[in-house]
Amino acid sequence: MKKFLFVITLLLSLTVNAQKKPLQPTGLMMENIEYPFAVKRLPLKIQGQDLQMAYMDLVPKKPNGKIVMLLHGKNFPAMYWEETAKDLSKDGYRVIMPDQIGFGKSSKPGNIQYTFQLLAQNTKALLDTLKIEKVNVVGHSMGGMLATRFSLMYPQTVEKLVLENPIGLEDWKTVVPYQSVDEWYESELKQDYKKMKEYQLKFYYDNDWDSDYDKWLLPVAGWTVNKEYAVIAKSAALTYDMIFTQPVCYEFKNLTMPVLLIIGQRDRTALGKAKAPKEVQETLGNYPELGKQTARKIENCRLAEIEGAGHLPHIEVYNKFIGPLKEFLK
Repeated sequence: MKKFLFVITLLLSLTVNAQKKPLQPTGLMMENIEYPFAVKRLPLKIQGQDLQMAYMDLVPKKPNGKIVMLLHGKNFPAMYWEETAKDLSKDGYRVIMPDQIGFGKSSKPGNIQYTFQLLAQNTKALLDTLKIEKVNVVGHSMGGMLATRFSLMYPQTVEKLVLENPIGLEDWKTVVPYQSVDEWYESELKQDYKKMKEYQLKFYYDNDWDSDYDKWLLPVAGWTVNKEYAVIAKSAALTYDMIFTQPVCYEFKNLTMPVLLIIGQRDRTALGKAKAPKEVQETLGNYPELGKQTARKIENCRLAEIEGAGHLPHIEVYNKFIGPLKEFLK
């Protein structure tokens, strides 16, 4: 009887595994990935290269005269702002969602010098092309670092600034050994869906995976099975170096516009944490404390602490995220 049950279990397992579809390759510019809104492209000349910056421009049916720009994190394309953009659009906001150079549907140069200043200039060029003079800026994760740099460079353009679990609230290079671009590149070449999911499961979602999260993971993980994945890996390595070497935490005091910090209290994200001395590792990425410290640095700052959320409040606990955002933008 036991042998019979074992055979049945094995057959069922094989059947389930056989039904699982293999990971489909994602095009270098996500050509085969459908975005929630129409995608347009801005041609840019950067360091002698002709590149394209993809973006979505969601125009509301009943405009309220206000514009919100949503800036994505490192591990996600702009498409993950779908629910936020739809909600804001219903309230009359025009919503701009760019894919930065090196991400999503934008060009993937493997040989340019990435800086947050460069990405900020590209983003300002997009707004100038769209003839947008004033904008509310929302940045998540790496997008929070970019949103901060953008606001420091173009304070006259930014009405209000929202930082959702931004990275860069501390300067990792003071305690974490430097990792070269070549080392980042070799690490990126080893990525696959399983490793990406394990990382997000541990650091983003408290080991509680919802199948809906695959909607945002699969397009990025699909790059790892593209025969030209080395191009993506190189861009990723260069942007990791940018994040590590260009902190913004020393300049929060210079922000002049109203700022909202939305901080998921379970977040412990820190770049290069595993390479830091063991006694230091547990002190890094302490978002509950970092949120309070950062709020004190900014003269006109409101802090929204979200319990039960990790690095991605607008995906994991959307209803807790959208309330403080809408209230602040009023």
